Amino acid sequence: MPEFVTLEVDGGIGTIRLDRPPMNALNRQVQRELVAAAREADERDDVAAVIVYGGEKIFAAGADIKEMEGLTAADISRVALDLQRSIGVVSEIAKPTVAAVTGYALGGGLEVASSADRRIVGDNAKLGVPEILLGIIPGGGGTQRLARLVGPAKAKEMVFTGRQVRAEDALAMGLVDEVVAPDDVYEAARRWASQFVGGAGRALAAAKASIDEGIEADLETGLKVEARLFAALFTTEDQQIGMKSFVENGPGKAKFTGR
Repeated sequence: MPEFVTLEVDGGIGTIRLDRPPMNALNRQVQRELVAAAREADERDDVAAVIVYGGEKIFAAGADIKEMEGLTAADISRVALDLQRSIGVVSEIAKPTVAAVTGYALGGGLEVASSADRRIVGDNAKLGVPEILLGIIPGGGGTQRLARLVGPAKAKEMVFTGRQVRAEDALAMGLVDEVVAPDDVYEAARRWASQFVGGAGRALAAAKASIDEGIEADLETGLKVEARLFAALFTTEDQQIGMKSFVENGPGKAKFTGR
């Protein structure tokens, strides 16, 4: 049984809950359990969308520095790619994902949040990548995902200074997508996720893959990715249901099966 990271499913929405008091530090056990929870959420047919949540007070304040302090360059070289994969595993879930952030999301915590499709934060949230203050750089995908979210100049400013960004500033720079009262963060995430319950799951997965794969390539390559995934959907039950329903009943009335 997992000790610090659990997956709870309710009404078609999976919640990956980080729960390692007091700061949800992302030690190696937490990383392993996060990977297991994400893979389970990805595989379960009763999960349409996924929330990543650290609780009412904090999302995650970063890696466990005590665990890392004695490691050598050789030690880190052996695990660096695994670290990135573990911290960013939410990005591999082929379903809509949202990070529900209260309090601090720092270092690895922000890297986990930035691997989701959407970020909803409390107005008390503080986000940052303070690794430079430890004499290192973000190693869980922070330099790459931040630059893609906010652009290289803003990402460099955050990484170079290690400063913490308040919720409204994070919204203005495109780091987060919605700011609500701290007590409303989880429910706001559920409202967003609930719109995908009963949706065309295969098409949602294809849409996510098309955007994520295409954005890493030039336009011509991205269009080829889109064409391939678009054509593949014409083998699905949902495509037949959706188009038949549209012709017979108009838009928005299809009852999809996810197949």
